Amino acid sequence: YKYSYSVMKKIKFIDLFSGLGGFRIGFEESCKQKGYESSCVLSSEIKEHAIKVYFDNFGKENFYHDIKKIDNKEIPDFDILLAGFPCQSFSSAGNRKGFLDTRGTLFFEFARAIKECKPKVIVAENVRGLVSHDKGKTLETISNVIDELGYDLVKPQVLKAIFYQVPQKRERLFLVGIRKNLKAS
Repeated sequence: YKYSYSVMKKIKFIDLFSGLGGFRIGFEESCKQKGYESSCVLSSEIKEHAIKVYFDNFGKENFYHDIKKIDNKEIPDFDILLAGFPCQSFSSAGNRKGFLDTRGTLFFEFARAIKECKPKVIVAENVRGLVSHDKGKTLETISNVIDELGYDLVKPQVLKAIFYQVPQKRERLFLVGIRKNLKAS
């Protein structure tokens, strides 16, 4: 697909399920390398040990704890939504209960933020196991929700961290969606 967009030199983003901030670090570094200025206008995490590291790295500005308690009307305007929604319920190392596990339902908080805030682009990451979870039905559900929210999902990709200067062999699934009304005719 080709999309029409105004050239953004400043990108505002939010970082949901931010963990220690690894997704944010990678995103900010990529923006910097491409000559874009990035600004995180909101981040969210509930695990206290992760929050401490996040605060050490980024400070407490624009930080919210529980995404379920964030009123989307309080979220400043932003362009890109980053989210590493919890993966334990889809991981081969976990119990693989998917949406039947409370952590698996947090995908729907990600979807709520998309629906109410309508960012230009969404980027989500999760475990490779999401591709095959429930014989592919879980990823199909996620893809359908993203489509219904008005986004074209670029083909989901599993990337190996070791090929991107990360010293580990983890494989992560990346989902990128672009708001349909940005598509060029």
